[in-house]
Amino acid sequence: MVSYGQFLREILRATAESNGDAEVIYPLLAANTDKLNDIFAKLLRHWATNTLVKAEADTATSIARVIGNFSNLIQQFPLGNKANNIEIAIAGYEIIALTVYTRSNFPQKWAATHNNLGGAYSQRILGNKAKNLERAVTAYSATLEVYTRSAFPQEWAMTQNNLAIAYSNRILGERAKNIELAVAALCVALEVYTHTAFPQEWAMTQYHLGNVYLEKILGDRTDNLERAIIAFTAALEVYTHTAFPQQWAMTQNNLGIVYFSRMLGNKAENIEQAIAAYSAALKVYTRSAFPNKWAMTQNNLGNAYLYRILGERTENVEQAIAAFSAALSVYTSSVFPYDWAKAQNNLGNAYKERILNNKAENIERAIAAYTAALEVCTYSDFPHDWVTMQNNLGNAYRNRILGERAENIELAIAAYSTALEVITRSAFPQNNPETPPETLFNLGSLYQENKQFDSAYNTFVVAIETVEALRGEIISGEESKRKQAEEWNQLYRRMVEVCCQLNKTTEAIEYAERSKTRNLVEQILERDAKTIFSADVVTQLETYRDEIAVGQYQIQNAKAENPQDLAKHLQELRRQRNELQNRYLPVAYGFDFNSFQATLNENTVVIEWYILSDKILAFIVTKTGEVTVWQSQPEDREALYIWKNQYLENYSNQKDQWRNSLESELKQLAAILHIDEIIAIINQLSKHCNQLILIPHQFLHLFPLHALPVNQNSENSSCLLDLFAGGVSYAPSCQLLQQVQQRKRPNFQSLFAIQNPTEDLNYTDLEVQVIQRYFNTSNILKKTAATLTAINNSDLNTYHCAHFSCHGYFNFINPSQSALILANAPVAETVPQTNTERYLNLRAGETHDLDKCLTLDKIFSLKLEKCRLVTLSACETGLIDFQNTSDEYIGLPSGFLLAGSKAVVSSLWTVSDLSTAFLMIKFYETLQTINSVSLALNQAQQWLRNLTTEEFEALLVKYHPQIEEIFAQLPQGKRRFARAILDNTRKRKPNPFAAPFYWAGFTATGL
Repeated sequence: MVSYGQFLREILRATAESNGDAEVIYPLLAANTDKLNDIFAKLLRHWATNTLVKAEADTATSIARVIGNFSNLIQQFPLGNKANNIEIAIAGYEIIALTVYTRSNFPQKWAATHNNLGGAYSQRILGNKAKNLERAVTAYSATLEVYTRSAFPQEWAMTQNNLAIAYSNRILGERAKNIELAVAALCVALEVYTHTAFPQEWAMTQYHLGNVYLEKILGDRTDNLERAIIAFTAALEVYTHTAFPQQWAMTQNNLGIVYFSRMLGNKAENIEQAIAAYSAALKVYTRSAFPNKWAMTQNNLGNAYLYRILGERTENVEQAIAAFSAALSVYTSSVFPYDWAKAQNNLGNAYKERILNNKAENIERAIAAYTAALEVCTYSDFPHDWVTMQNNLGNAYRNRILGERAENIELAIAAYSTALEVITRSAFPQNNPETPPETLFNLGSLYQENKQFDSAYNTFVVAIETVEALRGEIISGEESKRKQAEEWNQLYRRMVEVCCQLNKTTEAIEYAERSKTRNLVEQILERDAKTIFSADVVTQLETYRDEIAVGQYQIQNAKAENPQDLAKHLQELRRQRNELQNRYLPVAYGFDFNSFQATLNENTVVIEWYILSDKILAFIVTKTGEVTVWQSQPEDREALYIWKNQYLENYSNQKDQWRNSLESELKQLAAILHIDEIIAIINQLSKHCNQLILIPHQFLHLFPLHALPVNQNSENSSCLLDLFAGGVSYAPSCQLLQQVQQRKRPNFQSLFAIQNPTEDLNYTDLEVQVIQRYFNTSNILKKTAATLTAINNSDLNTYHCAHFSCHGYFNFINPSQSALILANAPVAETVPQTNTERYLNLRAGETHDLDKCLTLDKIFSLKLEKCRLVTLSACETGLIDFQNTSDEYIGLPSGFLLAGSKAVVSSLWTVSDLSTAFLMIKFYETLQTINSVSLALNQAQQWLRNLTTEEFEALLVKYHPQIEEIFAQLPQGKRRFARAILDNTRKRKPNPFAAPFYWAGFTATGL
């Protein structure tokens, strides 16, 4: 038998003679795998140290080269014990780095050895993982002292890549900072590793960059995921299925992970992309060739099927169960305990959602899977996963069918409570903030469902405090805050339900308000601070703002010496800022209903609707007295959803039917909302209320509530606006209304207007020409002059009124791209399919370039510092994004309110050009004598509704020269069309505009 010493001499001699040829060395290693262990590593370290100390310089250099080659070979040797092989390699690298290859005498070899040493420590299995990674980081950092970009660009890029991987896996230090360092290293590596010069290295670096963006904590999560998609997609340009199958498969798997988590785009389509990517990876990752990676990808695929939106739900869940079960055929509790536990948890989720087979049995299987997972995922070893699994177990017991119901509820409460006993907001930092409020939400919901309302209330209080504290820590942009608002909207709704059960009416409306228009309220407050607060308060608020911004920047860009301490300091600064701010104008979680109520006029009543899971609420508020709450029956809520779906279906696909049935549809809506009952309550509260403010909820913002018929059992055909002589207006929330009240805009002498920029609106020219007479000064951008560039050069912040007579468009898919269509926007040539987000198909055969339109994104950045009124005399300008689950009502009116206007008049549908022209003319005429936008609009609407055919003919005579002048400018075809509209209107007797379609489409938002 060959001794360790003989084997060491033999292997080093062979390495020297073959110059490190693997075909020579690997057979020798394979024949002696029993000696590749800790003894051999210690022997190598001892022999080499003693030998090199005594050797001449040239001899020492030769021995170092041999040991270096051998270390490279043993580190990559596929047989034997991997952990021992790495230990032997580390021993070799450290010997030559410490005794022979010094930085001064052999800088390149010193750098190469340190790079190899970093690789070995990165892969090291034995020892403390955190310390190993620290040593790897140290080794790579040392390498870069020699491998500079100018002297050794390829080696520099390679080492930057390696350093990035070490940082991305690093355990010690702040996780966010480590990921930022990894991103920085990979980005600089790509400055050398270009697609053309180093395609494989470029692809490898893009792959790693995708991974770190996937893990990135700081910055906007949405943007990070998009960057990860770009990087992985780039890598796939080189990593093809045929040329690099393994790399192609791993990139496909990671691309699937990103698509599954993606925030932008259509959720259903993103999941389909994830399924496609995982399925592609499984073409290479087979169970026989790559069992671990096969199981990993099966687990990922299972999650994608479990949350799939398209396809049959029953089949999707079965596919998920099959994938998780496949993963568990490789993942065992003894060999892969953590992966096994995660797959068991996922399998439990799938069984909980399963439709096939016996429901009771499926829940039992889910409970068994969660319980099994918790045997491995203990709190001490895997705290985040443990909390998630306890939460899932609580959900399963909550829905359990077998056993005693009371006992199952106790088991569910015990699971939630066990998790909550050991987690606090501070225990779970920003890298996983969602678990505590989720568990609190589930526990509170369970208390609520079991009519333990006091316990539910107390639990929801803590949950909301947690959510709002976490929101204050978000530093990655408004998109992340909006996503959080969507995620936790249901928490606020449940709290409102519980408050109503406990007769905490004031708290109910306060919690309803806390979820509404949060981002918009905060942004308006920021913009209007100098007019709301005194100079010294503004100065102090700005000091807080600047210090918080600097601290956020330091954390976000990894420049903070102690990020955790800085985060706590920022939290305290936010508390102080909010406390100061709320002394003068309480908003958001500081919103105080009593202070809002005190601002109301004695003749004003507010109706704030709020839609719950089983009923509709209407909070009725006057200046004095307690809030009154009207509550519907469950069947009313169900009827409302049916009505809404049919209304929107008709509006989208059957415009004529929608228009003809609008009056009867509004009667149905009035009955569903029990508007007569609500009016009766108002009359009981006060006989003097003559002004009404409507605050809709969710999709109720889409409908003309002011036109709802009242006294339906009588022959009287009056509607809601007829009952309030002081006017009917709208607001997104009480908080926003309270802020708009602070805007003092008494002047109304100057007009800025956009007039018919697309030159296809037959009566818009008449509208603007007449309106212009009511202002002392005006700036009218007519037709081709009405461009985005001209608007940007128009000093909008100096005008009292901005009037847009043009086409409008609301984008339900991407609300920020809703727009007012301007001149130069129509596109004649074919639009590339890749630019669909930039180009808008408003009507068949018409395409517009949104870069040349006034989109909502651009409106948000306007400054209307003296504006009392913005009128959007265009189609669909009052629509909002009702499909998101938050109460952020994103639309053009909110954009102009944020920009600075005190009031916005906008439309709820595709309006008639003719009726709109006459409505707007009357509206501005009335504004000359009535200092109320809402009342002037209401009176104009009543006037138009009651206008007789004879009175209409008289108006045509009055405006005859202008109308004939306008007709003369139209092409012959459009001239005939415009006259046909006029003639058809004349035939409608006795009141040509009596139908709600003509007069009810416009609403006034604000004051």
